[in-house]
Amino acid sequence: MMLFVWLSYFILTEFRNYLAPLSLGILFAYLLFPLANFFEKHGLARILANLLAIIIGLSVIYGIGFFIYKQFGLFIEDWPGLKERAAENVNNMIASAANYIGDDSGNLKREANKIFDSIINHPDWDIQSAFGPTVFTLFTVLIMPVYIFFLLFYRNKFKNFILMLVPEGKHAVAYRIIDEINTLTVRYMTGMFIVVSILVVLNVTGFYIIGLKHALLLGILAAIMNFIPYYGTIIGYLFPLFMAIFVMDSPIFVFLVVIQFIIVQFTENNILTPNIVGSHVNLNPFMIILSITLGGFLWGLPGMIIAVPFAAMVRVLGENIDQLKPIGFLLGQTGVDEHSITKEKIRHFFDFSKKKKK
Repeated sequence: MMLFVWLSYFILTEFRNYLAPLSLGILFAYLLFPLANFFEKHGLARILANLLAIIIGLSVIYGIGFFIYKQFGLFIEDWPGLKERAAENVNNMIASAANYIGDDSGNLKREANKIFDSIINHPDWDIQSAFGPTVFTLFTVLIMPVYIFFLLFYRNKFKNFILMLVPEGKHAVAYRIIDEINTLTVRYMTGMFIVVSILVVLNVTGFYIIGLKHALLLGILAAIMNFIPYYGTIIGYLFPLFMAIFVMDSPIFVFLVVIQFIIVQFTENNILTPNIVGSHVNLNPFMIILSITLGGFLWGLPGMIIAVPFAAMVRVLGENIDQLKPIGFLLGQTGVDEHSITKEKIRHFFDFSKKKKK
């Protein structure tokens, strides 16, 4: 068992620059499958249907990417001014704190300014190089369309390959696994794309109303982070919060950003995701958090994005293959119903309370 874990870790880390784009390609192939299938059902040959779907899909994705890149250009131009404004605001905050606690010697002010200067002028804050193109990014951008095309074009071949690996007596189980994985991944990817698109509108509109600087860029990035469940909204709102704290003129901006975060988080968790994405992945929250954390540890941001759908695929395998039943049980929702807080239990609690009062 330890040998398997070590070997898996070695493969995932040593070949991450190959496996990460391939894994993302698989998910994007699922995202574009409904469109490609639509064109194919309406008479286009598979090769043309796939090409047209990829051109449309990647035009949207690369168009958004280019737009974000241009917005980053504006942000980079504004970066020196933002740093100056942040330094000025921090100095004012430090001065207010020093006056409040009676720092007559000025030691607190000097030390706090020294710490802030070391942070804001740290070499790692080279924004231009941080967001500049890398070899891995360029490789991913160029190879992804190739992966997506062949994954869509050879989808029947891959399905038959899996069936060839399985004994004939298990073909019914194999078909069920393939169909379930295909269904949950398509619904998850298309649902998440719709949710993120709605969140772009909500975030950008909210930041514009608040009056936050670079509202368009911050709103788009905060929405895209929601491809990462649980962590996404928190990560996405960190930078707008820092902008409100350090760059804007009044503490009211911090309050407004926090209020918007609460509203968006509530809307996403209770309205958008349950009704659009649904519960197709059927993973328990603890396993979702563990899989995202592990994905981030192994592959960084791409690992966090792909963690949940791939964990859901493993859950499907576990629930349908006898030898893997314990893994399917561990990943899934089964066995936690007794202690879960459900609408029925809440309703029953209030009904019981009313009867008790009578």
